[in-house]
Amino acid sequence: MMTSSQAQAWVVSVLEDLKAKEILVLDVKELTSVTDAMILCSGTSTRHVQSLAEYVVLKAKEAGVFVFGMEGEAQGEWILVDLVDVVVHIMLPKAREFYSLERLWDMKPLKQVVHQ
Repeated sequence: MMTSSQAQAWVVSVLEDLKAKEILVLDVKELTSVTDAMILCSGTSTRHVQSLAEYVVLKAKEAGVFVFGMEGEAQGEWILVDLVDVVVHIMLPKAREFYSLERLWDMKPLKQVVHQ
């Protein structure tokens, strides 16, 4: 059984095997009870995104990592692979830019408003 930190490093390694782009690990355990980390990456085409997701699932099963689910594989623009402690978002660059999950999970205030 892997710790959350080990699972994160393992997922990054698996994604690097198939040349995922712009891999980013977000520690969200203080922000949500759903998962400890979200890993975002980009693929170069819908086929690449699908291949990355399929590879993560295959390697997870081989390693005995529980795969809770996968969504979006038919379209291939944004595929979510839920490994419980780690949720992997594999996206086309245009989808990643549009949804901007990095910004969504950055909980720093954009500006401070003072009411008088």
